[in-house]
Amino acid sequence: MSRIADIAAALPGYNDADLSVEAVHAFLARLAAGAVVTQRESVALFDALGRVLAEDIVSPISVPPHDNSAMDGYAFDGAVLPADAPIDAPVTLRVAGTALAGAAWRGALGAGDAVRIMTGAMMPAGLDTVIAQEFCKVDGDRVSFPARVLRRGDNRRLAGEDLMQGQPALRRGERLSPAALGMVASLGLPSVPALRRLRVAYFSTGDEILSLGETPREGAVYDSNRYTVFGLLTKLGCEVIDLGLVRDDPASLAAALQRAAREADAIVTSGGVSAGAADHTRDVMQQLGDMAFWRVAMRPGRPLAVGLIPREADAPTPLQPAVLFGLPGNPVAVMVTFLAFVRPALLRMMGCHEAACAPPPLLRARSTGPIRKKPGRTEYQRGFVKPVTGALPEVTVNGNQGSGVLSSMVEANGLVVLHHAQGSVAPGDEVDVMMFDGAI
Repeated sequence: MSRIADIAAALPGYNDADLSVEAVHAFLARLAAGAVVTQRESVALFDALGRVLAEDIVSPISVPPHDNSAMDGYAFDGAVLPADAPIDAPVTLRVAGTALAGAAWRGALGAGDAVRIMTGAMMPAGLDTVIAQEFCKVDGDRVSFPARVLRRGDNRRLAGEDLMQGQPALRRGERLSPAALGMVASLGLPSVPALRRLRVAYFSTGDEILSLGETPREGAVYDSNRYTVFGLLTKLGCEVIDLGLVRDDPASLAAALQRAAREADAIVTSGGVSAGAADHTRDVMQQLGDMAFWRVAMRPGRPLAVGLIPREADAPTPLQPAVLFGLPGNPVAVMVTFLAFVRPALLRMMGCHEAACAPPPLLRARSTGPIRKKPGRTEYQRGFVKPVTGALPEVTVNGNQGSGVLSSMVEANGLVVLHHAQGSVAPGDEVDVMMFDGAI
């Protein structure tokens, strides 16, 4: 039995002619788990955004390395704060000096003394509380402030409260965000151990498609899918291999798929996976690889293909097969199926931990108008979400939901996800929205 058939057999109720979105996710999770990159390399921090950690990063130091002040003000021993003072009772202390960030204050302290301190400066020994300067009145070398505006220990950052020496700072499988880069830098580390970038080859198919620069002709359209797929893959941090536009003839398609399998870990195609009589893509995929062709219970994006294309012995990547994602040809369907299915699968192949491989989180919002929908399939409708003060955000569905209307994706900032069993939506009903921010 083939690997594709093995996975299908393990899914209860699998039916490639009427596959639910949830079943697609389960199938692709199993398929991608067997195709995770393992090669690793050291990556300089400035080049590490979006890269996936190959091992835990253990903190070599404590962050911060010493107790320090959280604000500009005056540091003192909180024991001088009276327990039951009237609300307006003042505390008055002698100012013994000034502690600046970047150097330890070495002066002598007497009982009841304070030190003027700057944000980030080390707390002088014996002092554990900081009063913000805006609460203070200064008279010569004396500072006074209301006793009840703070408690002992306030406004002091403890050594190691961010990270303790010897503790994991980031886990294997973490995809490095801007915040994670800053955390690594705070440990004094100039590079990280990362898995190599996932190589993804992609091409468009169809005799009705024009490459940019070609003269327009009747019945033909310019290829937009190559550019949206390029953007989606680049945003994801993949190493992208553009194989251009491939004509719908068996020899050209076979050559493109074989080259893609030789050079890449994954292949993304657009067009030719439906059952149209003039499309050769399905036949060629079937001849070259271990394939499944699905009719997914969703809109847009019903036809979908997934499979494995064997690599040749001289391929620069390991000899496990390349994972193939055959997407529909309509521009919106390409983007929706990529976001819903391909993106999570590629993240898993990149070596990301389980939580990072989930589809983008859903935002709850109220629909401003009615949305027609029949139970029995999952629908992804383009919409625009705007915030509402003191209430759930509102989402308005775009007027034209045709799968070829790419302008509707440009105008939207999210996809309204109408789940499999869900029916029509009335104005004011709550719906789930997959926001684009962070995904495309």
